[in-house]
Amino acid sequence: MKIQGIQIEDTFAEAFDMTATRVIITAAEPAWAARAGEAMTGFATSVIGCVVEAGVECELAPDQTPDGRPGVSVLMFSTSGDKLEEQLVRRVGQCVLTCPSTSVFAGLKSSKKIALGSRIRYFGDGNQISKRIGQSRYWRIPVMDGEFVCEDTAYRTSAVGGGNFLVLAETIHGALHACDAAVAAIRKIPECIAPFPGGVARSGSKVGSKYPALRASTNDAFCPTLRDSPRLAKQATSVPDGVGAVLELVIDGLCADGVGQAMRAGILAVCQVGESLGVRAITGGNYGGKLGRHHFHLHKLLADFQQF
Repeated sequence: MKIQGIQIEDTFAEAFDMTATRVIITAAEPAWAARAGEAMTGFATSVIGCVVEAGVECELAPDQTPDGRPGVSVLMFSTSGDKLEEQLVRRVGQCVLTCPSTSVFAGLKSSKKIALGSRIRYFGDGNQISKRIGQSRYWRIPVMDGEFVCEDTAYRTSAVGGGNFLVLAETIHGALHACDAAVAAIRKIPECIAPFPGGVARSGSKVGSKYPALRASTNDAFCPTLRDSPRLAKQATSVPDGVGAVLELVIDGLCADGVGQAMRAGILAVCQVGESLGVRAITGGNYGGKLGRHHFHLHKLLADFQQF
């Protein structure tokens, strides 16, 4: 399959089950909501080393938020509810409570509750006040610029993590610009994030390592500098001649359909600009179907766009 001159490999991306939450951060001005969201989602690229994967889902206008102020929606994913709750409380406490003028609210509802304001309220040192509106409880915590309003409870839901595709390009500059286009397209898909820096990962990994302490290690089959290495003599490299850089886009979402839509949007965005940027091919990362039950076959996602 080719789309606008870009080869689409006949393979699939493998993703796995996760649990996720959404919170809404608001502030007196849009820039401060964005800064809180950026700080809260820092060091949250991969559950391999960061416990959670997180990102800003979208910006929100005042008429889209609980308190009528500008805000951002943040999605956070983990492999367990306990880990998700612990990271949510830590990150809101350290990155949102500390950010001028902010408030934070649950961004989704489900039967699975996780603590939020019920734990952060203790920062008020006994001066905090609770307020119930409808079925929800909120905490008003005095701070030096007024009050930090925080919803008592957030909620988590089932999710999908690890949807992905890899961009194989002649140069790093071409790969970067193609991936920028992909990330812009992915960010238009609701309920999804691309958690790595700028939405792109240079350090794609494989399961396991020669070093027993490591859960994952460099995906040597896609490392251009190892293409002719004697160490790969018994393995087939996945880097064709002429390819000097491979970058990966990883996508987490609240549902499998959303992840598939985001992958499709990102791949098509690469294809639209890729030929002029030296993109040679797009493929998917998988582990033979052994890592996760969600398999996103690239040709199926793109069937109506194929050009032979």
